[in-house]
Amino acid sequence: MTDTSAHPDDPHYITRSGWLRAAVLGANDGIVSVSSLVVGVAAADPSPRAILIAGVAGLVAGAMSMAAGEYVSVSSQSDTERADIERERIALQETPEAELSELVAIYRQRGLSQNTAEAVARELTENDALGAHILDELGLSEVHTANPLQAALASGATFSIAAAIPVLAAFLVPVSAIIPTVLVVTIIALAVLGALGAKAGAAPLMPAVLRVVGWGVFAMAVTACVGWLFGVSV
Repeated sequence: MTDTSAHPDDPHYITRSGWLRAAVLGANDGIVSVSSLVVGVAAADPSPRAILIAGVAGLVAGAMSMAAGEYVSVSSQSDTERADIERERIALQETPEAELSELVAIYRQRGLSQNTAEAVARELTENDALGAHILDELGLSEVHTANPLQAALASGATFSIAAAIPVLAAFLVPVSAIIPTVLVVTIIALAVLGALGAKAGAAPLMPAVLRVVGWGVFAMAVTACVGWLFGVSV
């Protein structure tokens, strides 16, 4: 695809939204869910074997679940997009004038005059009628089109990498230090994730970091309370 950007040295980061959303979701879920699991198990049974088994099982199961879930959900979105595109294709064949009127109405709503809206609609229809309706009526573009495999790979891979952090932290420290170590390491990892996500999407740094860390700590606190409630005090 030819790059038609008027400012190639300052690209739009929306092109990263598909894989970035899945990657951040996978990494955040990997850190939070497995850290919460490790903290919860450690609160109930602080033996290294129990914690390691729970952590590794959570990592493997979570990565597979995230990848499969992303693939299925994004595939459903992709199916819906394709169905809408097919309906537009049929409508263009059966009622071309009505479809042209729809485009005119869309451009009128965006502020064009009647004459300009009609001229634009007719010119775009003559050039690529289906493409015009996909973009302007359905709001779809190459950037926003669902990609199930990309989302599944991004989410599963980042979940695995992120989930390994609390598991390794719990494995490498003494039993008495597992919970505080996992908590500290997890908070640092969440802060780094928030910063990386903001950097990749050119978004403000501090709100992203606070959002990721805040919700992650809340999730771990709830899980730890469950462990203490049904296990033993440590």
